[in-house]
Amino acid sequence: MKEKTNKLIMFLLLLTVIGLGSGCNRNQNQSGEDHEDLNISQVHTSNPINQSVANQAKKKVITEEDISDVKAVNTDKELLIAIKVENFERFRLKKIEKNVKSDLEKDYPDHKVLVSTDSKMYLELDQLEQKIQKGNTKRKELEKDFIKIKSLMKEKT
Repeated sequence: MKEKTNKLIMFLLLLTVIGLGSGCNRNQNQSGEDHEDLNISQVHTSNPINQSVANQAKKKVITEEDISDVKAVNTDKELLIAIKVENFERFRLKKIEKNVKSDLEKDYPDHKVLVSTDSKMYLELDQLEQKIQKGNTKRKELEKDFIKIKSLMKEKT
């Protein structure tokens, strides 16, 4: 009987050591990584809905170290951008948002720029980008969705 309990204890101890050892061996992302591995999706730049301004703005914004991801959509006169910020930079959301907006207003003076760090705006712009990329949206639908997102952005401020 004593031998069975010793074997059971040894088995449980061995199982615990293996479990702890395999849990510590996970690949972990380093917080100091460059943004080179980020994948920015390019949205169609076809004639009905030209998104070249949004694509250029995304390339510019993602180079900033505080920003982890960006979504953007534009019309002829407006540019909507939603950014995701690194976790530890969340205390400086307003400052980051203000800096991004001022930089983009300098680069695109003929567009009205709206920037948001809100995750709901990020998701909304992501969905709109996907619609445009798939070619499932017409100019009227884009304007309608654009107005909806713009009103949500203004509501948050």
